[in-house]
Amino acid sequence: MKYFTLDEFDSPDVEGSASNMDSNFLSMLDNAREMADIPFKVNSGYRTKEHNIEIYRRLGKKPIDSAHLKGKAADISCSGSRERWIIITALQDAGFSRIGIANNFIHVDSDESKSPNVIWTY
Repeated sequence: MKYFTLDEFDSPDVEGSASNMDSNFLSMLDNAREMADIPFKVNSGYRTKEHNIEIYRRLGKKPIDSAHLKGKAADISCSGSRERWIIITALQDAGFSRIGIANNFIHVDSDESKSPNVIWTY
């Protein structure tokens, strides 16, 4: 990878867990970062089952079969509408077709078991 280090994708509860990230996903994300020409700060990459459960517990929601568990997802920090547009455009240009938009992050995944060509909000 040109723009990321693997440890940026570690689940916070297990050092080195980013080795579970899907290499095709990482390649696509690295390509999107190059096209965007702005830094991508990864808030969440690979998640252990335990960490995923904790995230949803804090949200008061039932855990889901997250693409993060498969190493095929990342949440990218985002601080404004212009940055959001640049990131989303680059993700789509890189071939991603599953994007979630929140106030302060953008979720992207390449989970083939989920519906393609979708954009949702949190």
